[in-house]
Amino acid sequence: MSVVANSGAGPSGPDRPGLRIRIFDVIFRWREVSIFVVAVLLIIYFESANRDFLLSQASLQNLTQFIAPAAIISLGEIMLMIGGEIDLSAGMIFAFAPFMMHYAVIAGLPPIVGILLGLLASAMVGMVNGMVTLLLRVPSFVTTLGTMFLLNGLTLTLSAGTPVDTPNNPTLAAIFGHWGYSEILWALVIAAFMHLLLRNTRWGLHTVASGGNPVGASEAGINVTRLKIGNFVISAMLSGFVGILEDFRISSIDPQAGGSQIMFLAVAAGVIGGTSLAGGSGTIIGGLIGATVLGVLNDGFTLIGINAFTFNIILGAAILLAMVFNIQVARLRRSGAV
Repeated sequence: MSVVANSGAGPSGPDRPGLRIRIFDVIFRWREVSIFVVAVLLIIYFESANRDFLLSQASLQNLTQFIAPAAIISLGEIMLMIGGEIDLSAGMIFAFAPFMMHYAVIAGLPPIVGILLGLLASAMVGMVNGMVTLLLRVPSFVTTLGTMFLLNGLTLTLSAGTPVDTPNNPTLAAIFGHWGYSEILWALVIAAFMHLLLRNTRWGLHTVASGGNPVGASEAGINVTRLKIGNFVISAMLSGFVGILEDFRISSIDPQAGGSQIMFLAVAAGVIGGTSLAGGSGTIIGGLIGATVLGVLNDGFTLIGINAFTFNIILGAAILLAMVFNIQVARLRRSGAV
């Protein structure tokens, strides 16, 4: 009888060390869990500090419109970062693609064709980034830094630095950004597709393999060059698409839009969400949640009256903490502890 009694919960309660181990195991294996908990806690805090945080439709729309652009661009950056690359030109593709759409429309083409041509122009930029990086063996940081300045100068030259109106098509505008929640719906749909691409296709599995061990992946028969060029194209197209969405939302195409700010927010969302800048690991869902955390912080600080500069302090600290956490998890994985 005493053996039976001691084998249960007993006076000391459940197996607490075992429970703690299982909790940490969940956090380490599913990194989205930890950042999701942070997002929920932030939402609860800001909602208690200001009841208009989520209950006000204007505030909710503003929140989703901050989250969506960084989230969508982060999805492409995550694919690149998992493969050990990065695209610094994303913010300039953001501004470049809508002008390609504009020039197609003023040439007499239907707006939907203009959107497709804008995406095609973005894809061509991504292909150039990928080919220079992979075929000429230039580090992607240097390649895309050069492309960033090139596209910025090209966009400003073509536009003479002057904003123009988006195509006058109310239905198309509502679908592609003007309706308050269209951007966040696009973000969720694209995130679902990219999650399936990364987790359930050979393309995604090979991307992870090529980032973790490019030599081994190549020897295993994976065409690492084609794979990475393809991910550069995906990243560029998503950046151009977000630029089109944003310009339809504000009904104006601004050559000064985008820039390094939106690109760094996207990279930060990926890193905070668990993607390693060293390559080999990452998560689409984590990037989406990471963008949500950044959006909640930005909108929450505004509503409770905290200086906007504080957002950059928190952002920098979050990136550093996320990188330290990712590095430690990687070490524990290599040692077999998790």
